[in-house]
Amino acid sequence: MKGNEAMGEAAILAGCRHFFGYPITPQSELSEYLARRMPEVNGCFVQAESEVSAINMVYGAASAGVRVMTGSSGPGISLKQEGISYIAAGDLPCVIANVQRAGPGLGGIQPSQSEYFQATKGGGHGDYQLLVLAPSTVQETVELTMLAFELSDKYRIPGMILTDGMLGQMMEPIVMPDPVVPSIPKPWATNGKAGRPANNTTTFFMEGDVIEERNRIAQARYREVEKNERRAETYMLDDAELVVTAYGLLARVVRKAVQEARKNGVKAGLIRPITLWPFPDYCFKKSLNRAKAILCTEISMGQMVQDVRLLVAGRLPVHFYGRIAVTPGPEEIYQAIMDAAATEGLI
Repeated sequence: MKGNEAMGEAAILAGCRHFFGYPITPQSELSEYLARRMPEVNGCFVQAESEVSAINMVYGAASAGVRVMTGSSGPGISLKQEGISYIAAGDLPCVIANVQRAGPGLGGIQPSQSEYFQATKGGGHGDYQLLVLAPSTVQETVELTMLAFELSDKYRIPGMILTDGMLGQMMEPIVMPDPVVPSIPKPWATNGKAGRPANNTTTFFMEGDVIEERNRIAQARYREVEKNERRAETYMLDDAELVVTAYGLLARVVRKAVQEARKNGVKAGLIRPITLWPFPDYCFKKSLNRAKAILCTEISMGQMVQDVRLLVAGRLPVHFYGRIAVTPGPEEIYQAIMDAAATEGLI
């Protein structure tokens, strides 16, 4: 299946029956696919009049306790930020697909990773976080989409699937998991009284101490996510002197480049963050005692590299190689590895 379509089917298998969106390339196949599939599973698909409307429909459905999804890219995600902030403030679960495109501004439909800041730093206002999962294959897109629904329900925070235009458009063979029946209770949902006081979802609080307390409660949940849900893949890391980092589709290119560097005498290894938030700092900490340098590669002008530098805190030199709207090939990444290795005296 195509990556965007596989994500849509995974949402259905995860028990999602509500999708509210607005078309934007290179995400549109997700909306098109669910426009066909939702009626077949007695679900609800609405193409809203704007991205702002779509995210507020998500807010309403999430308040009612159903599994709900939206999707967009670039400027569309930017338009959704106020609504995402409200959803986070309401302690509501949902899943947001972000199929990244080049920017800033309107940009273009080419693959990019320049929405890392927006995803991991809470692109809207306030002290909140999104659970951010970054697949590198179409198969993993399926698995992480289903996981996002589970974790979002468990911790009552929005989850984001961060892919890019190439991964969304490419087609790969996949094995679909069995469907799941959502089982996490939602006693907070605004789904009628049912013999109890009516629930209410609101983000409107005037008193400073009330706002602070609600934020402290949310922060405690975020710390639980950081404790329990950090995920990463490592490759040839045990004896690596040069640690290369990449996420998403680019990590597949880096893996090939690491293999070539090894053949030519450079002990390179790969750390691929799967959760961009919470960031898998444990992999980097394990490497600090033996690695001599880090090379961060991105399809951006440098965003994840800032988190890497903060984590390393000057204990190792951190190099960066990035393109924008262009996915570098293995030869290009290999050359960046060799250049960093030469700079650090590793060859």
